[in-house]
Amino acid sequence: MLAVMAAALSVQAQAQDRNAKEERAARKAEREAQKAEEERIGQALFQEARQALESQSFVLEADRIIFKHGQSAHVTADRNFVSLSDGEATVQIAFDGPYSGPNGVGGITVEGIPSNIKMEEDRRGNISFTMNVNGAAVSAQIAIRLFEGTNEASVTVIPTFSGNNMTLNGKLLPAEKSKVFKGRSL
Repeated sequence: MLAVMAAALSVQAQAQDRNAKEERAARKAEREAQKAEEERIGQALFQEARQALESQSFVLEADRIIFKHGQSAHVTADRNFVSLSDGEATVQIAFDGPYSGPNGVGGITVEGIPSNIKMEEDRRGNISFTMNVNGAAVSAQIAIRLFEGTNEASVTVIPTFSGNNMTLNGKLLPAEKSKVFKGRSL
């Protein structure tokens, strides 16, 4: 009788072990499928952003600004952006607060004509896009870095006549898909 109970317990333990292994394998397969889907979506967004850079009709909607000495601020993407469309470049920075700023939305908006536009891809697939922008209230070099496999990008604005560099991080979108609110330009 003791032998029968031991055999029954052994069979039950093996069945539980088999079920646990099957559950782990199912969870692993589900995670791998989810990761593959995320990579596929990321690649599609990357190709769309790349095409927007190539056609020179894009908006980088920034959700974070990093200032000269490393201080950063989270901002709203619909009011903080860098864009190039129809031969005109726009840089807008706007912060939440009671002060409306010169542009009417909490900061400044400057526009200019782009020149010396260059686009390069490194061996890892990241894309660098640079241009000079000159206008009534702006003279700066703008350097955009689009990271491979996503539409996440970083843009550094380097003013010609001051050392107050600023970096904006966010998503790079085709101009027609962007939903930014543009304030009054200086």
